Amino acid sequence: MKYNFNDIEAKWQQYWAEHQTFQAKNQSEKPKYYILDMFPYPSGAGLHVGHPLGYIASDIYARYKRHKGFNVLHPQGYDSFGLPAEQYAIQTGQHPAITTETNIATYRRQLDQIGFSFDWSREVRTSNPEYYKWTQWIFIQLFESWFNLDSGKAESIDSLIAVLSAEGNVTVNAVCDDNIEAFTAEAWNGFTSEEQQAILLQYRLTYLAETEVNWCPELGTVLANDEIVNGVSERGGYPVIRKKMTQWSMRISAYAERLLQGLNDIDWTDSLKESQRNWIGKSVGASVTFNVKDHNESIEVFTTRPDTIFGVSFMTLAPEHELVSQITTAEQKEAVEAYIEKTAKRSERERMADVKTISGVFTGAYAEHPFSKEPVPIWIGDYVLASYGTGAVMAVPCGDQRDYDFAKHFDIAIPNIFEGVDISEEAFAEKGNTKLANSDFLNGLSYKEATPKAIEALEALGQGEGKTNYRLRDAVFSRQRYWGEPFPVYYVNGKPQMIATEHLPIRLPEVEKYLPTETGEPPLGRADVWAWCTETHTVVSNENINHTTVFPLELNTMPGWAGSSWYFFRYMEETAKRGDAFASEDALNYWESVDLYIGGSEHATGHLLYSRFWVKFLKDRGFVNIEEPFKKLINQGMILGTSAFVYREEGTNIYLSHGLIEGKSVTPIHVKVQYVNASDELDIEGLKTDGEFGEDFKDAEFILEDGVFKVGREVEKMSKSKYNVVNPDQICEEYGADSLRLYEMFLGPLEQAKPWNTAGITGVHGFLKKLWKLYIGEDGLVVNDAEPSKDNLKTLHKTIKKVQEDIENFSFNTSVSTFMIAVNEFNAQKCESKAVLEPFLILISPYAPHIAEELWSQLGNTASISEATFPVFDASHLVESSKVYPISFNGKMRFTLELSLDLTKDELEEIVMSHEKTQEQLQGRTPKKVIVVPGKIINIVG
Repeated sequence: MKYNFNDIEAKWQQYWAEHQTFQAKNQSEKPKYYILDMFPYPSGAGLHVGHPLGYIASDIYARYKRHKGFNVLHPQGYDSFGLPAEQYAIQTGQHPAITTETNIATYRRQLDQIGFSFDWSREVRTSNPEYYKWTQWIFIQLFESWFNLDSGKAESIDSLIAVLSAEGNVTVNAVCDDNIEAFTAEAWNGFTSEEQQAILLQYRLTYLAETEVNWCPELGTVLANDEIVNGVSERGGYPVIRKKMTQWSMRISAYAERLLQGLNDIDWTDSLKESQRNWIGKSVGASVTFNVKDHNESIEVFTTRPDTIFGVSFMTLAPEHELVSQITTAEQKEAVEAYIEKTAKRSERERMADVKTISGVFTGAYAEHPFSKEPVPIWIGDYVLASYGTGAVMAVPCGDQRDYDFAKHFDIAIPNIFEGVDISEEAFAEKGNTKLANSDFLNGLSYKEATPKAIEALEALGQGEGKTNYRLRDAVFSRQRYWGEPFPVYYVNGKPQMIATEHLPIRLPEVEKYLPTETGEPPLGRADVWAWCTETHTVVSNENINHTTVFPLELNTMPGWAGSSWYFFRYMEETAKRGDAFASEDALNYWESVDLYIGGSEHATGHLLYSRFWVKFLKDRGFVNIEEPFKKLINQGMILGTSAFVYREEGTNIYLSHGLIEGKSVTPIHVKVQYVNASDELDIEGLKTDGEFGEDFKDAEFILEDGVFKVGREVEKMSKSKYNVVNPDQICEEYGADSLRLYEMFLGPLEQAKPWNTAGITGVHGFLKKLWKLYIGEDGLVVNDAEPSKDNLKTLHKTIKKVQEDIENFSFNTSVSTFMIAVNEFNAQKCESKAVLEPFLILISPYAPHIAEELWSQLGNTASISEATFPVFDASHLVESSKVYPISFNGKMRFTLELSLDLTKDELEEIVMSHEKTQEQLQGRTPKKVIVVPGKIINIVG
């Protein structure tokens, strides 16, 4: 019988679907285990072979945990809102919902054919109104909450209103807007409803504010920092500028310390934790206020080195700082405005990363030093960010290299405040025990001694205080897009009102085009029916907006991270029971949190941070009972593509084979890898007739070497734009899903990047054929009830031990090698024993589930192999009963003998001395000594 992998895989995929083999239950006597993948965005291109890497790893672990007796939840769904579908809709006019549905169908087909054990009964799609109803609900809960610093958590806004009504806001200790004016309870109770709403908006966890954002004019939307690469949009490569807009924001900054401390309680990689720590950016120091000369304004700065206050020789404001326009002198106005316009074209990440470029402009204004009262020139520079700290720095060039370089570049004074330190070449940034000089009352003090004294003096002047600062900024939550969650918000006299939760979801309206309006409103501004009637509690036509009960709805939509910040809770609820909550209390109590999460490291400071924030908030308000969503997290590496290049001779339409380019002036051009064979030879005719870009090569001349045209190769990120994408459909058709699964694991450690080479898959495919033949001969099943030999059991149990250790350590690549060794040993042993070969199938089942299911069935089992118990390792089978002794003469090994380990020293000596090979070596001589160490050596001396 032949190994017909296509038929076998189709058969078992159908079986799993029909029998709902992997459907989890919310009640079980088994212990629970929740395994989750970062769900995919369903793009039009479908999956390439790099995408399933993490899914294969999580699937192996899920199948293993089922074998180990766990009730496993391993769900899957789609992050189906997003910019790519919207851009496609803009280009084609097709509704994003149609595109998304088509793409999801492709993804589902591809995921199914790889044999994943997903519980599809709990599928989630973020663009489904029944799902985003609860995203809207969470937004409303955030709006109806404030962060009480006294209790250290979020509370209902009603508790704040009660305090304001009884005491005013003087005793309120909250995370809120800056510069809220103090008022009494009497004043609060006398405010109009609109005035009270305006004040409450300054305390709410989600609020409206004018914010600096990354604006992409070409895409017509705000972009998150992680959607910008090298100063342009990741999608399309369009320019991005900094712009002020009124946006919804979320006070994630309220949770900065808890987000930081929570990292101590979760099993994540050190690098991932460090990324979050850096992003949160905790620093301890002081807030210092500098008064602006000739203005009734002041500039607040945060510094970790208040001890260096006397080294300040200038200040630098972010170009976007609100005071810049007020304090800039007439003489400097033109230069400042030109610089601001230029800076607006650079993203924050680009500015942070660019440490070489030194640029800035003097505003013409001066601040007053808090102690010396000397004038301090105020500059603007793009190395200062409006979103970090206060958007202003007190520059101490003798103690900070970036300030030093700025001062040198613009010929600003660099006073030296460090005793006995040479700063002629570079700044001195060490804290240590170096004494201060030229620092008035701080002279002769070290960093540790001077810091509290400086803070005390600033507090006495009313111009500073000790402070802990965080780099983490509040998260902008508005997007000027169509294809996203609508806000459950309408406006009465410009004040936001929440739609009652019983009227959710607020569904996306129809629009004629998916572009911003001609007047710059988001795409929802094109909808004819997009107003809220407070009488009927429905969305109605905009024509009625002047009616007393009809009000405009929010035109922005939520960002992509909204739906992905809580989706793991939705999976906990069985679909049939999804009703009046995002998940029932019983489901939340049973599954608690994700035990194992696998996904890309690129989400470290986006999705992972935001979801942790939302979970902490939901716990504060009593909606969930966990503080952290993901107990253990593993970042899978990337599977890289091996790109192919042809080389065009400069100024011609002639292409040179790779071996002919040395010394030539050529331009490398990507070509599709499907036109290149394993020997790097190009199918020129295929390339010329390619429907996508064959025209480019139609009249080209290809110069061969030794009768063939060879391409150049380079390992790069697998990407459609580099034409190095390998489609898993093609691999599954030619080699089978089990071969794909084994090969992706075999490529190397899960966390590392590794190049794909299709030619390499033949090795694991050959192994599966060998595995098949171990069980199935030409006339059918060869496995029988024969007693296993000691060697059979030894091979089985060393494999059990190794595979279990590998899976629990996520070292999947070494398991594949172990399987190959075991099959070779079983073949050499001529093993046919069911007692050994049946449990061996369970070991390989998580990796190659289709062939394992088929062979399991062939052995007479009627239930799925996924229900079988993982074999138990028995160390006794690895205890050696004999040893191959090296027999040495005067220290030189002459031959070997396999002897029982049960033999005594005297018995060993007797056997060796009577052996014919020993007699041959001695040639009648009597040895002086015979050294015998049982289990180790036998040496005959003399």
